[in-house]
Amino acid sequence: MLSGSESNTDDQYVRFVNVKKSYDQQTLVVKDFNLNARKGEFVTLLGPSGSGKTTCLMMLAGFEDVTSGSILIDGQPVTNIAPYHRNIGMVFQHYALFPHMTIGENLAYPLKVRKIPADEVKRRVKESLALVELADFSKRYPGQLSGGQKQRVALARSLIFEPSIVLMDEPLGALDKNLREQMQFEIKRLHEDLGFTAIYVTHDQTEALTMSDRIAVFNDGIVEQCAAPETLYEQPANSFVANFIGENNCIPGTVTKVENGKAEIQLADGSMVTTSNPNCPPSGDPCMMTIRPENLFIANGQSLANSIDADFTTRLYVGDSIRYFFKMPCGSELMVKTLNDNQAPVLQHGARTQLTWDVTGGLALDRQA
Repeated sequence: MLSGSESNTDDQYVRFVNVKKSYDQQTLVVKDFNLNARKGEFVTLLGPSGSGKTTCLMMLAGFEDVTSGSILIDGQPVTNIAPYHRNIGMVFQHYALFPHMTIGENLAYPLKVRKIPADEVKRRVKESLALVELADFSKRYPGQLSGGQKQRVALARSLIFEPSIVLMDEPLGALDKNLREQMQFEIKRLHEDLGFTAIYVTHDQTEALTMSDRIAVFNDGIVEQCAAPETLYEQPANSFVANFIGENNCIPGTVTKVENGKAEIQLADGSMVTTSNPNCPPSGDPCMMTIRPENLFIANGQSLANSIDADFTTRLYVGDSIRYFFKMPCGSELMVKTLNDNQAPVLQHGARTQLTWDVTGGLALDRQA
């Protein structure tokens, strides 16, 4: 259960309490979701397609009913409150702009339906366009804008009526890499400047790591772990989280001994290794040894605490780094990531190579996938 221990309203500004969702009254697409989001926090719901994250966002917005459980905003239940009374802004992947309206008219629309006076509408439209650096675009139509510009307008429209919460459903998914990275920066800048509470949905783990205060990792209708980006990357709760967040090497094994905060692991090829992970499965249980590519090294005659043998298969040049790929006799495939410098070794295809890592460089986790 992912509810926090906070006791004041700001720390529990958005709350999901034992929320379940079924479309057919038989199969649960959200099985038991609990989450507290602090006021002003940026929380990302991360997971593969079909894992339940967008459904949770739609229930918070009021576009989907809750099968059971409750959702609260600022201490008040909202499951029976209409979407337009929840003071929530929404940004979609495909912009949802009105093509027959100018950009200024698109921004003015949510203010006019709220009966905001005309002078105030004009002022807010001008300020909102300046906020997203589109001050001269008021008279243009959506069809005359680039994808990045459209998404800026969609973001400005979601903020113009000063919502307390902004929900974003894969808002950058339709943009190319450079525009996506630029918009990540813009969204974070606006979040920091304006202080709204953001609930953000994505399947892009790099995007989640870059933007979030906390990330809830979804898998098949449940949350495997909810934590700060650094915690998810360095202390994943299980092998699913370890594999979904960043690049990882996984080697099946069995825990043979747990003592004094360290564990001995027998890998599938018979090798014995040691980890300092105190939360690994108990002695005798199967586990998954996970090692980040930057923590695994080619020995070159000098080994750390743990070492294994693997056959070199290929080398990938990635500009500032080089990735080496290996295959163990047991079939596990491994990657070593090194800086592209004069120390990067040259290996022959098929060469038996010793790989090494420190006791703190790997984790023994359960095999949940």
